[in-house]
Amino acid sequence: MESSDVRQVTDSRVLAAMSHPLRRRLMDVLKVHGPTTVGLLAERTEQAPANVSHHLKVLAAADLVTEAPELARDRRERWWRLVTRGLRWSNTDFDADPASRAVADAATSLNLDRHVALARAWHATDETTQASWNDAPFSTNHWLHLTPEELAELSREMIGVLTRWADRDVPDDDADRRPVFVFVHGVPARP
Repeated sequence: MESSDVRQVTDSRVLAAMSHPLRRRLMDVLKVHGPTTVGLLAERTEQAPANVSHHLKVLAAADLVTEAPELARDRRERWWRLVTRGLRWSNTDFDADPASRAVADAATSLNLDRHVALARAWHATDETTQASWNDAPFSTNHWLHLTPEELAELSREMIGVLTRWADRDVPDDDADRRPVFVFVHGVPARP
């Protein structure tokens, strides 16, 4: 099961816009915290508000974020939200144009760099922080023998599990819930 709120990107300009490290981070903050003001985005990313505003305009031009004026308390306050919950793309959609394919390849590489950086940041945290999560953080890998169709089926199942967890009703209790980043890659490879 896959959310209908996931945009299939077929324009390399959109990939180029979202591939900038700060713009990617801004999108992550909006995904985790929901609609947010420029000031809060600047605070959460440790950037100047003017820099954040500039990058939001680039994301808006690519239809990745949009203003949410209904949330503002006055005309000076600017709120932003994601246009869709997620993005996906296939590098093969860009094969007809070498320049577009290069952008797609770079976007895929930068995306993987972001994923690995988040995992490395966790492993670099202090022992007290790590201990507070006990054995909950995990990593796993498996070698499977699959056809392309079987890999596509596995992908749908994994995305379905993660979507179910993302869409669940979070209990309104005193539990210390924090953002947790989960990423899964299933790619043909040689051992």
